[in-house]
Amino acid sequence: MMPAQAMPGLLTGFVAVLRRDLMLGWKRPGDVLNPLFFFAVVSTLFPLAIGPDLEQLRAIGPGVVWVAAMLAAMLSLNALFSADHEDGSLEQLLLSAQPLPLMVLAKTCAHWLLSGLPLVIVSPLIGLSFDMSAASLIAMPVTLLLGTISLSLIGAVGAALTVGLNRGTALLSLLVLPLAMPVLIFGARSSALAAAGDGYAAGAYFLGAYCMLSVTLAPFAAAAALRISNE
Repeated sequence: MMPAQAMPGLLTGFVAVLRRDLMLGWKRPGDVLNPLFFFAVVSTLFPLAIGPDLEQLRAIGPGVVWVAAMLAAMLSLNALFSADHEDGSLEQLLLSAQPLPLMVLAKTCAHWLLSGLPLVIVSPLIGLSFDMSAASLIAMPVTLLLGTISLSLIGAVGAALTVGLNRGTALLSLLVLPLAMPVLIFGARSSALAAAGDGYAAGAYFLGAYCMLSVTLAPFAAAAALRISNE
């Protein structure tokens, strides 16, 4: 069992890494705004291209919003560890006395707060452009909340494996996309069921279970990948 006096140290290290990454994100607003801008532009272009057919917009809306959110979340994954790798702070993190999986979890939390949470917040506004129902406008942020957390955690593993590689973005996408497909399928399906007035609890439960599984396993997998990538 972990000594009680070790817990404050673990919490201090977690908070320090989280606060550092949030402050760096605040100083580089472009890194935060680019995924959000991509999400808004891609989502709003579809209604302009399809036209004023409300029935068709309602039918494709959940899928379009979910695909745009997944691609926007993946845009910033490559930078999750690359900046630390370039300035040498990643090596200090690897040599730190703090558990590396906990530090990886802190960096992933910061990544989600900067890139995933804004997508969740603006998703109801995007849903209005597809004339989604009130139930769908509630289901969309709920499913995106669980889905974007999973995408950040899964993406951390891919980012750790490709850190330091030139042109690693394409490889990162190939690694992450197969694991992200269940999140996309169940997220879009749940939102579509809500739009049709059907229950979507089963899909939300699956996303919650997938999120918990990712929280449990992904930090350890990403930590192991970081050690392998830096050998």
